[in-house]
Amino acid sequence: MRLVPKYIKNLSPYVPGKRIEDIKINSNLGKIIKLSSNENPYGPSKKAIKIINTCFKNLHRYPDSSGFLLRKKISKIYKVNIDNVILGNGSEGIMSAIIRTFLNETDEMISSENSFIGFRVLANASGKKINWVKAKNYKYNLHAISDKINENTKIIYLANPDNPTGTYFNKLNFEKFMNNVPERTLVILDEAYFEFASHLKDYPDSMSYRFDNVITLRTFSKGYGLAGLRIGYGLAHRELISNLMKVKLPFEPSTPAQLAALEALNDSEHLRKTIKFNIIGIDMLIKQFDLLGLSYIDTSANFITLIFDNYKKASYFTSFMLENGIILRSLKGFGLDNCVRISIGTINEIKIFIKILKKYES
Repeated sequence: MRLVPKYIKNLSPYVPGKRIEDIKINSNLGKIIKLSSNENPYGPSKKAIKIINTCFKNLHRYPDSSGFLLRKKISKIYKVNIDNVILGNGSEGIMSAIIRTFLNETDEMISSENSFIGFRVLANASGKKINWVKAKNYKYNLHAISDKINENTKIIYLANPDNPTGTYFNKLNFEKFMNNVPERTLVILDEAYFEFASHLKDYPDSMSYRFDNVITLRTFSKGYGLAGLRIGYGLAHRELISNLMKVKLPFEPSTPAQLAALEALNDSEHLRKTIKFNIIGIDMLIKQFDLLGLSYIDTSANFITLIFDNYKKASYFTSFMLENGIILRSLKGFGLDNCVRISIGTINEIKIFIKILKKYES
């Protein structure tokens, strides 16, 4: 149709990981283990589940458009004013609002070529010019991104840790980078995997800097296990937040999402266990990869990425594992044809994965 802009016609939509239900329908496999979408395998906090079960009787009412209680809780945690906090349908919902709020006709964006595909879709859908920068050793090349900044650069997107590689840039490199970013340029700092990296001594928690031109994004989808409710939050200067509040959808996130997120923040023990078992799971996989001589990218998130010699070998690996009931994530759509991402499942799921992995190698 002529009504559709060329940049939308040419847009490749986001393709999510395979669903367990789809695999069961098309195969005779019994138990299916999904290790493809970086979800929390232990589910949400019991406190979050309990509060969700109490809110159904009020679902005929619209959600609190301001998200006051949750924003207030988040503001206390980070010692900021409530006017520095925004909620959205996942961090992608806030990314979308940022692009719609701050980009003028001639504005441009910069990001890493093989980073989070959700941002790539949103950026390409904007019709604006995007300067994609190649990664270096599967990491953000902050120096090369700095070199791309020009008078039209309005938004720079950085994911730290990155998805799908699990790598992160340290404090020193982040500080050097920010020294080269003009005040007129917004930096979206996507810290969706913050909870899994925050213990690292050289990890640059963006909230410890408080840059006026940085918008920090975090989510309840990963560490808190609320992916199905789609809720995330952003932290930034009050002027940035006030303008975003004008553009975001008025009744997002939903009532169950807001209440569950509030209770999730009150259950620090559930988060602690999630992080603990994630570290154990990564160690189990790395030990086995080393024994089998498989190449992988060191990770600071809740997944680990294997590197194969070429796409053919990577594709065969994902197909082999799928035939044995394990769903993994091919990274062809991210531009990393020779890589396969493995989400960290439960300890039992990892044991099953390792058992099948040994068959692949035998």
